[in-house]
Amino acid sequence: MATTNVLLREDVDNLGVRGEIVRVKAGYARNYLLPRKLAVAATAGNVKQIEGERKALLKREAHDRASAEAQAEQLRTLSLTFERKVGEHGILYGSVTSMDIAESLRAKGYEVDRRRIQLREPIKETGDFTVNMRLHRDVTVELPVKVTAEGSAPETTAAASAQAEATTTEAAEASATEPTESAASASDETAGETEA
Repeated sequence: MATTNVLLREDVDNLGVRGEIVRVKAGYARNYLLPRKLAVAATAGNVKQIEGERKALLKREAHDRASAEAQAEQLRTLSLTFERKVGEHGILYGSVTSMDIAESLRAKGYEVDRRRIQLREPIKETGDFTVNMRLHRDVTVELPVKVTAEGSAPETTAAASAQAEATTTEAAEASATEPTESAASASDETAGETEA
């Protein structure tokens, strides 16, 4: 197989970091890395140009890391909850995917690329999970995700309101019996006075 050397312009998972020269298969470079501008051919001119840009790259790298750390601090306080239809044994009729997590984060005002959410396989059951998000190659955040059965919260609320209603009914019954007993004893006393 034909291989070629490319100079990475962006970090590429499982390949290398920005500014590094790597050997890849020619088809991978031609069809994926070069069209997406993730890399350039490692010619002497490009290497010289990248060396000239290295200071700017280091400054950009420091800025990217600082912004990723700031975003990580905000995300550490966040927790996501998803409601899904559930079948027997807590298995979902569908799943929670990285796209669902990204959309939920977007709804809360956080822009995170779904490819940065490291979810090996979609979540397919109820429970509490921890999802890793790689905001930068050195900054990873653990995000708590809770998946509940659809309609489970209203049942809890309904149970609480039924319990409150039962307590209210018991209190009403207790107060209703007390005046009746005192009224009965008062009528007994009145009857005793009449006989005397």
